[in-house]
Amino acid sequence: MKTPQLLSIAAACLLATAGVQAEGEFKDNQRALNFKQTVTKTVGYDYLLFLPKGYDAKAEMKWPLILFLHGAGERGTNVWLVSVHGPPKLVKPVVPPTKDETAEARQQREAASKMLSENFIVVSPQCPADARWDNDTLLALLDHITATHKVDTSRVYLTGLSMGGFGTWSLGCRNPHLFAAIAPICGGGERIDILIGSRSRKPALQSLGVWAFHGGKDTTVPPEESEKMVSALKKAGVTDVQLTVYPEAGHDSWSASYANPKLYEWFLQHKH
Repeated sequence: MKTPQLLSIAAACLLATAGVQAEGEFKDNQRALNFKQTVTKTVGYDYLLFLPKGYDAKAEMKWPLILFLHGAGERGTNVWLVSVHGPPKLVKPVVPPTKDETAEARQQREAASKMLSENFIVVSPQCPADARWDNDTLLALLDHITATHKVDTSRVYLTGLSMGGFGTWSLGCRNPHLFAAIAPICGGGERIDILIGSRSRKPALQSLGVWAFHGGKDTTVPPEESEKMVSALKKAGVTDVQLTVYPEAGHDSWSASYANPKLYEWFLQHKH
């Protein structure tokens, strides 16, 4: 598979204008003024693209899509770093067994790999070094992929680990209308995103499927980070939300989560 080129999407170029209302209304020792300026912005990510077995660009069939957000350790300019964890790792032709992996665990991981390879388009962008996930860039990438590939837009799923878990909470809660389900792993978020989403996109948020994962002994991102987000979603009226905590796991709660075929079965049960 060739490394996809950098996605570049430029905002519409308009004449920049800036100014204030010179004769604004004056009241209570304050003047009501206005500032306006048009800013042109180019955004982009390198990314890995996996197309499932049976994918045919000329056929009518459309496919579910998983957008995967990696953690802080995979940032940089070598896009292949993205495939060290999660879905882009599992869709490789050969995935070597992990240390101390039991026969049962290996069988489960192979089943997860098979489900991914046969059912999903997988898009795995790379975040630049010294940066974190940017929602505008991710949305632009998602628009690009859905416009150029056979994507079933009613079955778009979002997941990520650690920094990508934070990104999943942010992007998913702010844009619940775009995703059928999300699976943030060892991440956290801002409850204000849920509060705003429950007001501006209440039906979409309340119908969003959410399955969060965390390690009970995670000292990098405490499990309370996931707990507070799940609690906030329930208060906002989201009913299809659950949290799985691995009691003995540390920060790495993603290996077990992504190697579980039930996660992908759960994804496929969700459609909007």
